[in-house]
Amino acid sequence: MYAVGFLEIQGLTAAIEALDRMLKTSDVELVTWEKKLGGRLVTMIIKGSVSAVQEAIDHGTRDTLYPVAAHGVIANPHEETIKMIEKSAQKQQIEKW
Repeated sequence: MYAVGFLEIQGLTAAIEALDRMLKTSDVELVTWEKKLGGRLVTMIIKGSVSAVQEAIDHGTRDTLYPVAAHGVIANPHEETIKMIEKSAQKQQIEKW
């Protein structure tokens, strides 16, 4: 079973720092991210096993540069939830370096 995790934080720099920590400490993958309110809020969506996603979110919410606005983990997401995430990922057109 896999899960998706969401972390919404204030500011792009804080989001990058939290994402880096999540990816280094857990076996998860970035699915997509979105900026809202002119970049004042950044939402990152990750995926992996349930335990890895929970661990990543725990690490991502610790010692952040700015307050975490929201976070959550959804185990075995519904197909409509997956469609919504995929739509977001298509908008971002995430590219590899």
